[in-house]
Amino acid sequence: MAHYRASESKREQFRRYLEKAGVLDSLTNVLVALYEETDKPNNALDFLKHRLGVAGAEPADAEALRLELTELQQKWDLLMEENKDLRNRLLQYEPAPEDGAAE
Repeated sequence: MAHYRASESKREQFRRYLEKAGVLDSLTNVLVALYEETDKPNNALDFLKHRLGVAGAEPADAEALRLELTELQQKWDLLMEENKDLRNRLLQYEPAPEDGAAE
């Protein structure tokens, strides 16, 4: 019986610790939000992570992605400029068809 009381005491201490840290309130709020969702998400765990702010890339990963995005935007700009130049050169040799003209 003494062992049962010791484990109850530990449980109670842990519950107080979670309550003091705001964990119970946060979990309750997130679970209530999930319950109140009209369109339940396919992945409840992802919903919980997102609402708790756990989801998302690490700062290092985010920085790498930003860098890659910048590089790809520059490459896209260069390719669009090259495409424009090639279209202009093509028009020199092959005029655009007129409206209503049969090909």
